[in-house]
Amino acid sequence: MPTGQSPIIPTNIDQPSEVDFSSPQGDDFDALSRDHIPVRSMTGADLEALIAIDRRATGDDRTAYYRRKQREAMHESGVRVSLVAEQDGHPVGFIMARVDFGEFGHTSPEAVMDTIGVDPGYRGRGVGQALMSQLIANLATLRVDHIRTELDWNDVGLINYLDEMGFAPAQRVVLSRNLAD
Repeated sequence: MPTGQSPIIPTNIDQPSEVDFSSPQGDDFDALSRDHIPVRSMTGADLEALIAIDRRATGDDRTAYYRRKQREAMHESGVRVSLVAEQDGHPVGFIMARVDFGEFGHTSPEAVMDTIGVDPGYRGRGVGQALMSQLIANLATLRVDHIRTELDWNDVGLINYLDEMGFAPAQRVVLSRNLAD
C-alpha cells in the first residue's frame, strides 16, 4: 500500500458490530429478575417481617416455626444461604435454606430448602423467581449439586411454582402414618 493511503476495510452491514458470546441457553431471565428485585442475605432482624409475610399468605400464626427455622438458618447451618427480597426498602419475600459441611470441611453436595414465602401483594412480580435465581447462583458457587425440599401433596400452587423453577419429583418416597388411627 502506498504511503499516506488508508487501508480499505470492507464493511458488511449484515454483520453485528458486537460479538455475542452469550449462551443461547443463558440465564438472562433469571439474571433480569435478580436485577429488578433486590435480594440479600437474611439477617436476624428480618424475623418479624418474615412472620408477617407468612401470616398474610397463610392466615396462620406460625411464629414458633419461624423462630426455630431462622435460628437453624442463622446459627445451626454450616453455611448461611437464606435470602430476603426487598421492594421499597422492606422485605416482600424470603427463602430459607441450609447447606451443611460434608466430609473434610467441604460443603455438602445437597442443600435443603425449608421455606419460601412471598407477600401476597407482591405475587406475580418476579419476587419468587428472583429469590430462587439468587439461591441457585449462590449454591452453584458453593458447588452444591442438588436442592431438596418437601411439600404438601395438595399444595398445587407451590407444586406448579417449583415445577416452573425446574424441580421434579425425586427418587425418594416419604411415607407417613397417623398414630391416632
